[in-house]
Amino acid sequence: MSTQSRGIFPGLQRMERLLKALGNPEQRLRCLHVAGTNGKGSVCAMSESVLRAAGYRTGLYTSPHLVDFSERIRVNGENATATALEEGIQRLREVTQGWEGAEQPTFFELVTALAFAHFDREGCEIVVLETGLGGRLDATNTAPKMACAITPIALDHTEWLGGTLAEIAREKAGIFRSGIPAVIAPQEEEAGKSLDDAARDLSTPCHWVTEALDAGLVPGLTGSHQRWNAAVALDLIRVAGFQITPEESARGLAGVTWPGRFQRLLGGKLILDGAHNPHAARQLVAVWREEFGSERCRLIFGALMDKDPSSLLRILAPVANEVLVVPVASARSADPKLLAQSVTDLPLPVHVYPSLAAAMEHLEKRTHALEAPVLLAGSLFLVGEALALMSGRGVTLRSQ
Repeated sequence: MSTQSRGIFPGLQRMERLLKALGNPEQRLRCLHVAGTNGKGSVCAMSESVLRAAGYRTGLYTSPHLVDFSERIRVNGENATATALEEGIQRLREVTQGWEGAEQPTFFELVTALAFAHFDREGCEIVVLETGLGGRLDATNTAPKMACAITPIALDHTEWLGGTLAEIAREKAGIFRSGIPAVIAPQEEEAGKSLDDAARDLSTPCHWVTEALDAGLVPGLTGSHQRWNAAVALDLIRVAGFQITPEESARGLAGVTWPGRFQRLLGGKLILDGAHNPHAARQLVAVWREEFGSERCRLIFGALMDKDPSSLLRILAPVANEVLVVPVASARSADPKLLAQSVTDLPLPVHVYPSLAAAMEHLEKRTHALEAPVLLAGSLFLVGEALALMSGRGVTLRSQ
């Protein structure tokens, strides 16, 4: 979509006008709404999987996509078909014809409206929505909700959401509604207080998660932090009023998949993880040590320039014995050469490659290269590029 080049323009007026032009499909949906910095996609995926296991017809809206645009909009676990997307996009063209300048919806607003209309047409009984950016002014915040959840909050997107945890938490708390229950994951004290204050001001009943998933349940996603995400997902479903049996919960959690989150390929020797901020990078290091102990990896790393890539690389370096720095398939990619120059003090070799394909080809050609595990991290865009390369598909530049 050419609208990707328009970037981010916070505000709900364009989205509300767009939905009205479409007949307000969002008003016929029942939604669970998830915001946060890290883990919100996993919570959404788990919630949807459990509800689907319980027999509900589900919709799932997430972003960004990794390989194919249709990943963003799913019904009952299946990506939207090309035909459905083409019809929906054509309808968007019709209703926005003649809209100019500041009236024109952004890419994310158009995709969100596309998703709402698709879920309405498909008769979804419950829709799980992941916020795109923040919460208060996010396009997804136009949907009615049965319950919402806030996953761990960290410093990210500070140019839009604020420079402190308290400010970011206030933006995330913008998804709260009076009388609508909210489930909140464990938070840093500053963020927690801000969420508490917002909930009290709005008379939002809060349910704080204080324990991870019961040991008798095994989620399909790797890492101890995913047990906390699973606890948030189950609480979200519960406070929304759904009656789910233990067997349905177990089946749904065990069957959940969420690409790019400690995703194992090549017999477990290649790990893909989209960790792209310091909180997520530290979490990735912890999961690596849970799974591999003291064994080190060959780290393929690429990041966006606005994500403080040097800091991310320094956090990940202790589990690596070698770093291969590559560009990301985005106009916002950090320059690999400049990034390598910024970490010359690291006590391990850092190599620069012109592309991810070149780095992966180099590893494949080296004798015994895959005897040691390979970790690819730093950006979900990079994960998407890796998945595309491994499936023989092309990669295009993306802005969000």
